Amino acid sequence: MTFKRNFLYLLMAVVCGSGAYAADGSTAYNFLNISSSSRIYGLGGVNVTIVDDDINSIDQNPALLGPEVEKQLGLNYMHYVGESNFGGVRYGMAAGDHGAWAAGVQYFGYGDMKATDVAGNITGTFSAKDVAFSATYSHDITDRLRGGITVKALYSSYESYSAFALGTDLGINYYNPDRGVSLSAVVANLGGQIKRFNERYDRLPVDVRLGLSKQLADVPLRLSVTAWNLTKWHLPYYDAGDGSSTDEMEKKDSFGSNLFRHLVFGVEWLPTDRFYIGVGYNYKTRTDMGTYSRSFLSGFSACAGVNVRQFSVGVALSQPHTGATTFMLNLSTRLWEF
Repeated sequence: MTFKRNFLYLLMAVVCGSGAYAADGSTAYNFLNISSSSRIYGLGGVNVTIVDDDINSIDQNPALLGPEVEKQLGLNYMHYVGESNFGGVRYGMAAGDHGAWAAGVQYFGYGDMKATDVAGNITGTFSAKDVAFSATYSHDITDRLRGGITVKALYSSYESYSAFALGTDLGINYYNPDRGVSLSAVVANLGGQIKRFNERYDRLPVDVRLGLSKQLADVPLRLSVTAWNLTKWHLPYYDAGDGSSTDEMEKKDSFGSNLFRHLVFGVEWLPTDRFYIGVGYNYKTRTDMGTYSRSFLSGFSACAGVNVRQFSVGVALSQPHTGATTFMLNLSTRLWEF
């Protein structure tokens, strides 16, 4: 009982204080906002409430980890924008009947880039990469309430510069299987740099996220809505129109615009426990890519998954821009089944 009470006190204190901690300003380490789960990516890229036995989904909320991931190994790969390629591995184990732990590493490679001198002359090429090491622990507070924590070590190397940071995610989830309801709250990316780039301090993208998922009773559909970027209300963007006008871009900062840029929507079709198809919509992604060459599908994403014998396979697709189609592949298996 002492562990459960202290965990709840800690989580409430962090949630209440995180808004002041995440003052306005630029942040680095935004690769932390890219999910390693094809299912999450296909449901809009942010979702903290999907309760499943997929080890790849716990990067969104450490409270989604549970004993059901016993000896599960998850692999993920994503072809991102341009020459960017991401990949990682995560392994989970039960810790008794009411707890679980997991460890993983995620690599973000951005391809080769041209190196120039101060006069703009090309002197060669260099590479840039980020690596995130993570350790997660979760514990059942009650039969329907679970809390979790993830600790992350972040290493970045850009040309001859490098940096190191530590981050923490705290999450809590309420799940009622009888009603098909899942509620979650997450504080993501608390922490800071230990070693800086060239004496410049960069902040982690601290965020508070709330989510709700509901599986419908009469049809095999599950609906989700996730609120994120809750440390600040105003998320303005600039509308370029159709690109035919020479006028300056129009700044959009209305109540409705700000509201929907905080929300991500997802819907899944779940005909059996071995197959799913999902579609997501992220209005912030669509408006961030709001140029005249924006794809009609910008902001939309899709995913599908199947369980085949000892393996689970998931894929996701999105096209945030006409020149950028992204693809993600997940593979997971339970080692004890071999």
